[in-house]
Amino acid sequence: MSRRALWLTAGGVAAVATAAVTRSRLTKGMHAIAQRNRAGRNTQLATLGLQVGATYAGTSARKLFASTERRVELDRERELKTAEQIADRLGQMKGALMKLGQMASYLDEGLPEPLRLALATLQSNAPPMSFELARGVIERELGASLDDLFVTFDPEPIAAASIGQVHRAIIVDPASGEERAVAVKVQYPGVDTAIESDLRNTELLGAILKQGFGGLDPSEMVEEIKSRLTEELDYAMEARNQRAFHEYYRDHPFFNVPAVIDQLSTARVLTTELVVGSTWSELLMWDQRERDLAGEAIFRFVFRSLYRFRAFNGDPHPGNYLFHRDGRVTFLDFGLVKHFTDAELHTFESMVKAAAIDHDDVGFRAIVEAAGLLKAGAPIDTVEAGEYFSHFYEPVREDRVMTWTPEYSSAIVRHTFDRGSPISQYATVPKSFVFIQRINLGLYAILGELHATGNYRRVAEELWPMTNGGPSTPMGEAEAEWLRTRRPSRQTGAATGPKTDSVSRP
Repeated sequence: MSRRALWLTAGGVAAVATAAVTRSRLTKGMHAIAQRNRAGRNTQLATLGLQVGATYAGTSARKLFASTERRVELDRERELKTAEQIADRLGQMKGALMKLGQMASYLDEGLPEPLRLALATLQSNAPPMSFELARGVIERELGASLDDLFVTFDPEPIAAASIGQVHRAIIVDPASGEERAVAVKVQYPGVDTAIESDLRNTELLGAILKQGFGGLDPSEMVEEIKSRLTEELDYAMEARNQRAFHEYYRDHPFFNVPAVIDQLSTARVLTTELVVGSTWSELLMWDQRERDLAGEAIFRFVFRSLYRFRAFNGDPHPGNYLFHRDGRVTFLDFGLVKHFTDAELHTFESMVKAAAIDHDDVGFRAIVEAAGLLKAGAPIDTVEAGEYFSHFYEPVREDRVMTWTPEYSSAIVRHTFDRGSPISQYATVPKSFVFIQRINLGLYAILGELHATGNYRRVAEELWPMTNGGPSTPMGEAEAEWLRTRRPSRQTGAATGPKTDSVSRP
């Protein structure tokens, strides 16, 4: 087989094994990053921040003299005007704002129309850099010419996203001496400066986030997003994250995390093994059994990673998965990973126990107030507060077989970001919950599009540390066998130390 033939699969698709959230065909010749000039970006963002601030200030003044009905009307007018201002500028920006648009994609129906459309535009417009620029980054970072580093290097990127793009290549494996197909992610030159410039404009980020929550104090959300996006610029950190997930899930029966090629990875270049598989759009053409298995696999990966590994990838985008039939999934892109402390996990587990297992509204309210999700002593009914928040846990509150639908998933999103609810005026999102919201609502959207069917309560009980349920499906049986036979070193090898996995028999 020729080297070129290695790029092909049976279906004509070879997929990338690192961060790739946009898989559409991209137009050649576009600049890598629009408006990279720091002064220009700062001027535009500062102007928008003043516009948004003036809108909020003017509305607040008028609300002092308005009736209750008029206050609601003024809020809606302010939201629309603010959304239009943001949308107008977002269409011209890249860097952190493009990434924020991608992260906020799960809000969909929860945001005013102009802002939703602007964010959708940012998701699809990720222009690639020229091959010459990519070559320059690789050669500077790795200290050798492209010809010396790779047997073959495809100049055409196979994916481009907000901060980098991915190329396929072939290397000679130093361990085996054999040729090996790899994926090479290259960071756009100057994107670090652009993102740092964007992140200094916290007023704009806060205004965007405030569109989803009537009572939101966006400061903690902004700080968490700034921290995570700054980390995502460091491909060396992404390599450490991916290496930890790869080691933790080594030999797993249906999870695969591509190996990192250390000698060809730096802070701006990340090389991993190339994985060939079917894309999300192809999965949607498979029969329902395959889609059910894929949905169960993704659900298990998300919550085993959270509750047992104490970490998860905060970007549940369909482009970050490859599918291999019978529920086997390859997971990509570990740049946006959040690690949790014991105290944070204890809060999550206590919320699940109160809301989904005990159905204890009083206990649940005490937990969410202590966690900062709900203002302490807010003048709202405790049962109504329990219903408002526990709607989020509805898929696992009862022992039943359910089928996800896009409409059902959208209803959960709309409820979560229902700015018309009086409870939302007292709710906010503390720092440790920012990416929990992202991963859960993103997961729900994925399961809805798959029309996945299963008893997710029983699967969850396998993964919750407070229940340690026995296997409830054939995939659960396979995972239980993996837990019994894997090496002990892989049970305690996370960056922050995962909880020890265990399995019970019913």
